[in-house]
Amino acid sequence: MTAPYASDPRDTRGRLHPEEESAFRSPFQRDRDRIIHASAFRRLKHKTQVFIEHEGDYFRTRLTHSIEVAQVARTISGVLGLNTELTEAVALAHDLGHPPFGHTGEDALNALMAPYGGFDHNAQAIRIVTSLERHYAEFDGLNLTWETLEGIAKHNGPVTGDIPYALADYVALHDLELHTHASAEAQVAALADDIAYSHHDLHDGLRAELFSTDELAELPILRDCFAEVDRKYPGLNYYRRRHEALRRFFGVLVEDVIGVARANLAEADPRSARDVREAGRMMVRFTPGLWSDLKVLRHFLFHRMYRAPEVVVMRERVTGVIHDLFPLFMAHPEHLPKQWRKDVAEASGETALARIVADYIAGMTDRFALQEHARLTGSDILEKTNLAGAWSGD
Repeated sequence: MTAPYASDPRDTRGRLHPEEESAFRSPFQRDRDRIIHASAFRRLKHKTQVFIEHEGDYFRTRLTHSIEVAQVARTISGVLGLNTELTEAVALAHDLGHPPFGHTGEDALNALMAPYGGFDHNAQAIRIVTSLERHYAEFDGLNLTWETLEGIAKHNGPVTGDIPYALADYVALHDLELHTHASAEAQVAALADDIAYSHHDLHDGLRAELFSTDELAELPILRDCFAEVDRKYPGLNYYRRRHEALRRFFGVLVEDVIGVARANLAEADPRSARDVREAGRMMVRFTPGLWSDLKVLRHFLFHRMYRAPEVVVMRERVTGVIHDLFPLFMAHPEHLPKQWRKDVAEASGETALARIVADYIAGMTDRFALQEHARLTGSDILEKTNLAGAWSGD
């Protein structure tokens, strides 16, 4: 750490449950390590990024996405003189709360939970690391530091308005100051997330043949990237050509964020991590011009990838899985595993039961949700669509 506004582990606000700190690992290193060893982190291996987990070994999952985010975040954080361990911890934990089937699963679960307070994956990540991971003798959750929890809760900015219950329940015990911005480290993790998925969704869309290399070469930012590759490597084969162009696109995004962050931090001149939180604006962001170009790119991805006919068919199928499982478990909580029975017995009313069911379904991987649905309903959605085995890679 070289910046005065970096989060210093020696000044951490500590943990909800006091612990003796390690003699050879900083508090933020321990947070990072606990996240990596968490059950929820391992389950990300079989959770959707865009394509359902079974659809191909080469597509990103939530786990590979989180690792890529952490790599980008650590790089940017180091250049800015921030605490790389805190940055990495937030980056690795940022998607822990995602249910199976990506944002499709989240939309379905949020609709089903509307009478019971809704569902939000960022808030669910806090619920996981503060309650649902139950491995330690002295506390539920991972007992992470205040700084890491703050970063998970509000890396995208202050949380205002109606606070999701999964977050409200915790901040009633441990104030995360939701009205302020997060640390510079958490802000870096948020932008690293944008960079990672903007880059790798292009790779995955090309592999799935949802659009062509030539179409990408006509989009803002990418046009210049392809032109530079063609000048330097005339006649390069199509696979290497697109990889080289996307490498350059990746670099443009990273360099843009670093440049803007340096300028904003120099202008604001924060002298502490608290100054960053109270600056009233994000210090880490894209330039307006690049952000405008990214919106064009995301519009392209939305229509050609996220809402491609092949993807929409599978979205409808997996939405049905969530819509079948939720009322089934509500009506028959005895189908929940044994370790959930105590929570069910102590549930005081329908809302409490619904939140237990949501916790259980949200923790499922894609493959487990499909298996449980087939077991409990006798209906295998993969047999109903010709997408099973599609885009299997090479």
